[in-house]
Amino acid sequence: MNGMTGGKNTSHANDERRGTGMNATMGTPAADEAPAEDATPAGGAAQAREEPRGTGALVRGAGGARAAQASVGPLRQLGLMVQWQLRRQAIAAPVFIALQLLIAVAVVYGYSYIMGDVDRQESLYLVTAGPSISVLVLGFALTSQFVAASRTEGSYGWMLTLPIGRLMFLLGDLVVWALLALPGLVVGAIVGALRFDIGLSPTWWLVPGALLVSLIAASVGYAAAVLLAAQLSMLVGQICVFIVMLFAPIAFPVERLPQWVQSAHEWLPFEPMAQVLRAGLESGDFTVPGRSWALLGVWCALTLSGVLMALRRRR
Repeated sequence: MNGMTGGKNTSHANDERRGTGMNATMGTPAADEAPAEDATPAGGAAQAREEPRGTGALVRGAGGARAAQASVGPLRQLGLMVQWQLRRQAIAAPVFIALQLLIAVAVVYGYSYIMGDVDRQESLYLVTAGPSISVLVLGFALTSQFVAASRTEGSYGWMLTLPIGRLMFLLGDLVVWALLALPGLVVGAIVGALRFDIGLSPTWWLVPGALLVSLIAASVGYAAAVLLAAQLSMLVGQICVFIVMLFAPIAFPVERLPQWVQSAHEWLPFEPMAQVLRAGLESGDFTVPGRSWALLGVWCALTLSGVLMALRRRR
């Protein structure tokens, strides 16, 4: 009897071990193990890698992010992400806006001192250059620096674990950066108009055009911050600011640049961005060629696609 009992116990123990091994193989926790939501970060990362690539919009949050994402529509996700980012940047936003205003005023007054007496056409370039440069600096430099710093400190990686689709995550972030650019645009234009005592005739599409430009600028800075190492992305942002301030046809006509620089600007986004903001602020004297709209669309598609690919690899 003892032998039979021992055999049964041994068989039962073997069955338990086999059951545990099967559970481990199939990914099902044993009865005495913690549930999936209490798994360690390493276990969560392993589970995230098992997600189908087409639905990889989530990193494991607290207890099954796939179900959480499915229960919230895309627009709701976008709205939540915008609210989250606005609250997160509540302290930094006034600093960003003040910096934009300082840049706009510095461009309008600084360039006017350098150029001396200017005619109406040159005045219009300077009036529209201040707000244009402030918008581009925010997108190219400040966005890349902020996102790169968030990646370095770990807060960016934590946000990727939220039950928000990657596209909505990106758009929510970019919408906030685009909105932060509007105060600098408005105040910069007012300061420029007062400085040169010149009237502006804004067009109806100024606000959507400005949002498009700031969105593209922010997506370029965002792409640099996500695709490159932190220090390299900051360097790219500074190079973009250097080009915008000195070698982009924003405060002056493109004809003043050497021919090879003019040829380069036919494929870079700087001149089309300036054209959109310039024509939006002064529709009576400036227009936007159709090629410029198309070029901006290409740059927007390329940068957004690059960022989405990078985000979907961070599972």
